[in-house]
Amino acid sequence: MNGSPASERVLDDTSVGTVTIGGDLTVRRLGFGSMRISGARNAEGARDRDEARRLIRQVVDRGVNFIDTANIYGYGESEEIIAEALHPYPAGLVITTKAGFKPGKIMKGHATLPPSGHPDHIIAECEGSLRRLRVDVIDLYQMHVPDPNYPYDETLGAFVQLQQQGKIRHIGISNVSLAQLDFAQSLLTVASVENRYNAADRDADLVLAACRERGIAFIPWAPIILNTDRVSGAVAAIAAAHGAGGQQVALQWLLQRSPNMVPIPGTSQITHANENIDAAWLQLSDDDLAAIDAAAGVGPA
Repeated sequence: MNGSPASERVLDDTSVGTVTIGGDLTVRRLGFGSMRISGARNAEGARDRDEARRLIRQVVDRGVNFIDTANIYGYGESEEIIAEALHPYPAGLVITTKAGFKPGKIMKGHATLPPSGHPDHIIAECEGSLRRLRVDVIDLYQMHVPDPNYPYDETLGAFVQLQQQGKIRHIGISNVSLAQLDFAQSLLTVASVENRYNAADRDADLVLAACRERGIAFIPWAPIILNTDRVSGAVAAIAAAHGAGGQQVALQWLLQRSPNMVPIPGTSQITHANENIDAAWLQLSDDDLAAIDAAAGVGPA
């Protein structure tokens, strides 16, 4: 890509556009996922909380004003590091956090933590996030995953209760089907949906389309993890033609996919964060987009 070095380019509302969440939270359409920040390491390879704080500050200095975290990221360290680095928070910065998994270590043979949708758990975890983030109100609080062992309406009811108490401003949901989105919307105002979605994994296409039609922000997690050789190859070829990185092509594909998209690439390294942010200045042609769609075996949005 042509242009200034990463350290000199700052996102603004025109470089990536904006999305308004819940009617009053306007953010730039390239965010940051903080799941890995507690693992930031210094030049000697040791975990370094100072480096983690530098990473978060660098992301915000480069114009990112939407940070995604969760109570379980780094056993709460992610939220603590964000507060240590940025509090008192700059105007316009939106931090979203989540609850719905039981904090702890992933058990052997399992891919994720067990879900926990009990309302008491949601309320207790919200109090912990408020404390760690050093805020009185969470701008966007998301249900991390539906718990198949607990009624979804009662889980979501805890979010409504927190909203009524003034502890959260807007409610989002995550890892949901279209039917679950519809059900949630029958109970409350859904401000955002955070689902796995990228150029290779488009299982959430129907959810994305519904969000676009209904004015709901769509936050794709795993935005640059391409799990098919065909799509990875197509992205690599396009990246080489543009003098860019494959992750930058994957991110720009998302940005051009839908105007309500807010990708949240995450990393524990400042260099990688800068490279991801630089994706804002890459432009993919219609032929580029068609080649990625063809490799994925699907048509355009």
